[in-house]
Amino acid sequence: MKRIILLVILPLLALCLFTNLTLRANGRPIQKTDLIERRIYAYRGWQSIGLTLHPGELLTIKAQGRWLYSPEVGYHGPQGSSVQFPAPLYYPLPNKIGGCLIARIGETGKPFYVGRGVTMEVDTFGPLYLRINDDIVTDNDGYVTIEVTVVPPEED
Repeated sequence: MKRIILLVILPLLALCLFTNLTLRANGRPIQKTDLIERRIYAYRGWQSIGLTLHPGELLTIKAQGRWLYSPEVGYHGPQGSSVQFPAPLYYPLPNKIGGCLIARIGETGKPFYVGRGVTMEVDTFGPLYLRINDDIVTDNDGYVTIEVTVVPPEED
C-alpha cells in the first residue's frame, strides 16, 4: 500500500510543483525571455546567454554594473571607459570605446555596440553573445548585469 501511494502521489506532487514553477500567476507560461538576467564577466571572451534570436524579432538589452579592462582607466560601467579613445583595430569592435559592452548574433556575426543599452530589430538567426570590448580579457575584473527582452515580430 505504501509503495502504491509513493508511486502515485510523488509523481503527482512533482507535476504540480513543475506546473507551478512554469506558469505565471495569471496562468500564462513563463517565456524564456522572462528569465534572462545574466552577468557578463570582463575576464571572459564571447559569452552565450542561451538565447537564440530570429529575424524580425525586436531585441532590447539593458546593462548595468562595473568592470575593469585597464588599471590605467579604472572601473567603469558598460558604456566603456570615460577616457574616450577609439579601440585599436585588433579589438573585437575597433574604433568604438574600449571596455564597453558589445554583442554579436551567431558564431561569426558582426559585433555591435551595446553599452548601457540597445534596442534593435534582429536581421539574422543565431545565438546571442556578449563580451567586453577588449583584446586581452585575462587581466580584467568585474561584471555587468544584463536584462534581455525579445519581442516576436507582429503578425499581419
